[in-house]
Amino acid sequence: MKYSAQEVIQFVNEDDVKFIRLVFCDVFGRQKNVSIMPSELERAFSQGIAIDASAINGFGGDVHSDLFLHPDPDTLAILPWRPEHGKVVRMFCSITTPDGQIFENDTRSILIRAIEEAKKAGYSFFFGSEMEFYLFKLDENDKAGYMDVAPADKGENVRREICLTLEQMEIYPESSHHEEGPGQNEIDFRYSDALTAADNAMTFKAVVRAVASKNGLWADFSPKPIDNKAPKYVSWSSENRSQLIRIPAAKGEYIRAELRSPDPYANPYLAYALLIYAGLDGIREKTELPPASDVNLHLASKEITDQYRSLPESLHEAKEKALDSEFIAKYLPKMLINTYCGE
Repeated sequence: MKYSAQEVIQFVNEDDVKFIRLVFCDVFGRQKNVSIMPSELERAFSQGIAIDASAINGFGGDVHSDLFLHPDPDTLAILPWRPEHGKVVRMFCSITTPDGQIFENDTRSILIRAIEEAKKAGYSFFFGSEMEFYLFKLDENDKAGYMDVAPADKGENVRREICLTLEQMEIYPESSHHEEGPGQNEIDFRYSDALTAADNAMTFKAVVRAVASKNGLWADFSPKPIDNKAPKYVSWSSENRSQLIRIPAAKGEYIRAELRSPDPYANPYLAYALLIYAGLDGIREKTELPPASDVNLHLASKEITDQYRSLPESLHEAKEKALDSEFIAKYLPKMLINTYCGE
């Protein structure tokens, strides 16, 4: 649902809202927020709310210590896990410098620019995230496997609560199931525009953590928290189990390309922005696609695998390739690249 600033102010005043969370993330996609009272909301929309960003990863230290948060009224949502009386709402924010310019390392704004560039070129991009996560207890009692059911699947009730909580926030999962590893779960989303999909991915992680904590669990989004149990194609490992990009068996509006390298630990704003730019560059340059393959490349012969380039096999190698990449340098700020690559 779309809201104007005035509609948000009216809702807050009339619906027993006591706190407004202004949400943003650091360059690595870790969610941050500042809570304000309803009396400050009008100023937030008209001027922005100042923050000291000197201690936030990738925000420039003392150089950019003063930044401003500007809430996007379209992203208003009630947080269902907070008290029913004295409600808490949240809005995602853009970040500016004191002179009103968009802060260069605001990754949500980087995605917005990518969307605008695609629109100018006559294209629109849609994303449907497949979000995997682990639920841990102090004792390891989940022995379920891929798509198992209760009682083997100890996370079934938690996944259901996560999905229902998301629906209360007008975010609609498409499916959920137990994954291969013990305590490993997956919830998939129907495709949506890039900005909504990225905002939903951020919200998803907050909801999972809140519901997990309520149930005495710990949620982990890292790609390989248990050795030899997580999806190998998202870990820094040469053991890629299948193709990086595949076209699933589907018809009509469900036809899509599936990219299998990102994981929920990534910053969705950067991931989606770079995918949009990669698509636009490929279209403009008429880039030739690699040959199609319908085999498990990990088990294939060297003759077949030599046709393809492989992902970096270590984080160090990935950083080196990013630093040398003309594509990355073209679309991401130097300060952001250096933050990721440790320069």
